[in-house]
Amino acid sequence: MDSILTMGAAAQARAIAAGTLRATDVMAATLARVAEANGAVNALVSLAPEAELMAAAREADMRAGAGPVPGPLHGVPIAIKDLADAAGFATSQGSPLFAGQVAARDGAHVARLRTAGAIVIAKSNVPEFGLGSHTYNPVFGATGNPYDAGLSAGGSSGGAAAALALGMVQIADGSDMMGSLRNPAGWCNVYGMRPTWGLVPSGPADEVFLHMLATNGPMARCPEDIALLLSVMAGPDPAEPFGRSLEVGACPDVPRIGWLGDWGGAYAMEPGILELCAGALEPLGAVETLKAPFDAGALWESWTVLRSWAIAMGLAEIMGDGQRAQLKPEAVWEAERGLGYSGRQIHAASVQRSAWFVAAARLFERFDVLALPSAQVWPFDKRETWPRNIGARKMDTYHRWMEVVIPASLIGLPAISVPAGFGTQGLPMGVQLIGRRGSDAMLLELASRHHTIAPWPQIRPPVI
Repeated sequence: MDSILTMGAAAQARAIAAGTLRATDVMAATLARVAEANGAVNALVSLAPEAELMAAAREADMRAGAGPVPGPLHGVPIAIKDLADAAGFATSQGSPLFAGQVAARDGAHVARLRTAGAIVIAKSNVPEFGLGSHTYNPVFGATGNPYDAGLSAGGSSGGAAAALALGMVQIADGSDMMGSLRNPAGWCNVYGMRPTWGLVPSGPADEVFLHMLATNGPMARCPEDIALLLSVMAGPDPAEPFGRSLEVGACPDVPRIGWLGDWGGAYAMEPGILELCAGALEPLGAVETLKAPFDAGALWESWTVLRSWAIAMGLAEIMGDGQRAQLKPEAVWEAERGLGYSGRQIHAASVQRSAWFVAAARLFERFDVLALPSAQVWPFDKRETWPRNIGARKMDTYHRWMEVVIPASLIGLPAISVPAGFGTQGLPMGVQLIGRRGSDAMLLELASRHHTIAPWPQIRPPVI
């Protein structure tokens, strides 16, 4: 069974389609690994009954034996982030307000995954409403890091990243507003990709025009599986504006990489992170260390206004319905800030965002890729809610310690977190490879080169 779980999702799907591997064997191995490892890290929640999953796998085998399989993920188990709807599974969002509420239909990208043949086995754990880069909530508890179960797995796609690292699934979806695909991937030694904004649909939603910060995206243990999953998830949805298709693009033989480090000292970093990430970049191309290309304070001001506004609109009904006492303090703080902004303040934040978009476009005239660490701290004690300090610098908000991810998020750039290696304490870290809009295929090619060169992605945690 272990040999089945060391195969990637693409390899599993090919073997099932060819008749050399049975979906039932894949499912049995997957469920055995979940039973073995999940209790220690609490990565997967709301698991479907074993009998139902084995029945779905048998049906996949029958369809594979009857002729061409219907999609490129046929028979492959997958976990869906507990912020997205998967029909038949509860979408708790980590909140007691929604615990146990079963989704009647799939979200747009989940429907595409099922059409491609994937079998949904569970939801992956999240922080409450996906807020914060540490996965804990009052419904299911905290998710532990697969390399040290007492530490955080990151977030908000922390459950997905931990499950991947331990081989409980080979592929998982995630979402990323403020590094939620990148931070947990870095802390769990896997790959997480924030696609170009608009490439993967986010619906269904009541409002589809105004908020352009968060996106769904793929996670996996190798770039081949990231690319396969993205190819299934990507593409316009007629119910959503601004949709786009996956573009074809090749990576230069020697890509020009602009290393942004700590943004000219603006981003506090724990010791060892910058050196580890810079070293991981050296084999990938011609690396040039850059000065800060834009004022970090202006980026932060723009980001926090637009983020709080978006979150407030999502929580407004709950805030005004006498249920705010059941929300985590960070959610109340975000909503109160967002509800208090004027139209002029929101417009000013978007003007700042637009200025950064222009400045970044000029940077990409000189560089193929920009690079930053995937996080500013190492995994911390999972009993903590968020880091209050980085060194001597106090963190003035619950998300300030993840400021390093907003340059890509603010303007919808694609970014993939690739494993950067392990620190002196034996914990993993990632580095973000950021491209111009639409350069997702180029980034995947560069990540694939990294995967063949670097030894770190192959270092799997012991099954706890």
